[in-house]
Amino acid sequence: MNKQSPSPQSTDLVVLAGELRISVGKLVRRVREHSHSGDFTSAQKSVLVHLDRGGPATVSALARAEGVKPQSMRITVAGLEALGVVKGEADPSDGRKTLIDLTPTFRGTLQASRAAKEDWLLRALQAQLSAQEQAALAAAVGLLQRLADF
Repeated sequence: MNKQSPSPQSTDLVVLAGELRISVGKLVRRVREHSHSGDFTSAQKSVLVHLDRGGPATVSALARAEGVKPQSMRITVAGLEALGVVKGEADPSDGRKTLIDLTPTFRGTLQASRAAKEDWLLRALQAQLSAQEQAALAAAVGLLQRLADF
């Protein structure tokens, strides 16, 4: 059997992938340190993000978006309702349906949490990166978004 050795370029990409994973993970943890978003499960966080970005939704729509059974989503939503972060109201176009949405109080908490994270990150960018490095990072953000959307 002929076993080919990896090309220097593919080896560089393997190293880059590992370093990127570690760096992004560490950055995410550092940003989270400056948040006051509570202790939510990953399923709850996912629902909160969906409601924040997409607006009110039914339990069925949330279940489809998250790829889970409606029964599982009902449990997740019930937990969030018990914490006072979401509420259900009758759908104005179809009173048989209930739309789940973030409570105004939690929406304010979410905005404050984001502001704290962004403030920390802004101060870190200003303190740690030169203007040229900030420009390079700005260009890299688009690349990171493409990778995240892959």
